[in-house]
Amino acid sequence: MAGHSKWKNIQRRKNAQDSKRGKIFQKLAREIYVAAKSGGGDPDTNPALRLVVDKAKSENMPNDNIKRAIDKAAGNQDGESYEEIVYEGYGPGGAAVMVTCLTDNKNRTASNVRHAFTKNGGNLGESGCVSYMFDRKGYLAIERSGLEIDEDELMLQAIEAGAEDMESSEDVFEIYTEPENFMSVKESLEAEGFELATAEITMVPQTEAELNDEQQEKMEKLIDMLEDDDDVQEVYHN
Repeated sequence: MAGHSKWKNIQRRKNAQDSKRGKIFQKLAREIYVAAKSGGGDPDTNPALRLVVDKAKSENMPNDNIKRAIDKAAGNQDGESYEEIVYEGYGPGGAAVMVTCLTDNKNRTASNVRHAFTKNGGNLGESGCVSYMFDRKGYLAIERSGLEIDEDELMLQAIEAGAEDMESSEDVFEIYTEPENFMSVKESLEAEGFELATAEITMVPQTEAELNDEQQEKMEKLIDMLEDDDDVQEVYHN
């Protein structure tokens, strides 16, 4: 992970999504619904639900919206059913792309994802064609924001709590964990008073692809088109 920074991608995504609040809340509601449906509606006993609720709160999703999605899962009056599907493929310049979806219509989702790849100089591949290039990790980011944070002390606290690695830049501290240690590290840092700008289980690329300006532009259009799809929850790339 040395030398890799998710922060620039997260910032780009957040800036692009600022004008799409409603769509973000809709996707989060679907994610909350699925987590609550599979593991129960109590975040204290359902770690997956607790994680997505924290994610929703970090996006300033109203508590009423969160409660409505949980209650909907408990009642399931409308008979909704979502299936998680992961698509893999190659973007411009051979960049690896993984797309996670929650859908109630696989044919629609597959068609939309394939169209996004084709339109933007990429191609959809077989299952497993790029997933081996990514590692599933816990990821936490603490913005410096003018705060006086002792880097050595933060690293020591993170490692003692179970973190695997930490990287720092002038803007942010980025902490990586194994998925099973993510919650303990998160809770430990929060107990120490650190404000987490981002905390999620994610896919971290093992290496990064170098793209020229034209390929970079096409890649950003591909990501935007995928993220704009209602069925797409996350887009991972290298």
